Amino acid sequence: MIAVEDTVLILLAAGRSERFGDVGSKLDQPFLSRPLGLHVAVALEDMPFKRRIAVVDGCRLDYAQHGFTVLHNEDPDRDMASSVRMGVECARALDAHAVLIALADMPRVTASHIYRLMDAADSEDAVVASSDGVSPRPPALFGRARFDDVLAISGDQGARDLIQAGRHVVTNAAELIDVDTREDLKELQRLVHAPEPLNRMDSHAIRK
Repeated sequence: MIAVEDTVLILLAAGRSERFGDVGSKLDQPFLSRPLGLHVAVALEDMPFKRRIAVVDGCRLDYAQHGFTVLHNEDPDRDMASSVRMGVECARALDAHAVLIALADMPRVTASHIYRLMDAADSEDAVVASSDGVSPRPPALFGRARFDDVLAISGDQGARDLIQAGRHVVTNAAELIDVDTREDLKELQRLVHAPEPLNRMDSHAIRK
């Protein structure tokens, strides 16, 4: 098992939100009385990671207030892999034994699930991903013997191939919901009976 204290949390919060629509950053949208992009940060705040890194671009969220070192990915041609590389390079400089990569648009992830990922990492060669029982996905853990493999990823497919070949920890599909579109957020609000059915994205639509 790789200890949480030896692991760097990398929270990916840099994205164009193109599928979500003209709202700036989807991570700023309200969900359960908190911005969508802060749920993971708060859910994992009691885990004693070696360091917390948030890779951001246009969102207005203050991750530093939640104990994160904030890295800005200003590459105009950025993809998720470029943000991952930024975080892993920082983790390597900190002599981390592993990185735990999480997405800021997955607001239902729990600390108990992350601990299960950590428990499944039996060596520094480990790759451990989450799964809904059908396909693997983030959050995912990579031992430091895999850092070179992660740094060599140049696109989303490369990341999928790497975690597909790793170990998978199954959890409830609802915990692994990621919010890509307005419809995704509305469906998640219905699922958890969120109190903000009329939020900023709906107001934007009404003004149109």
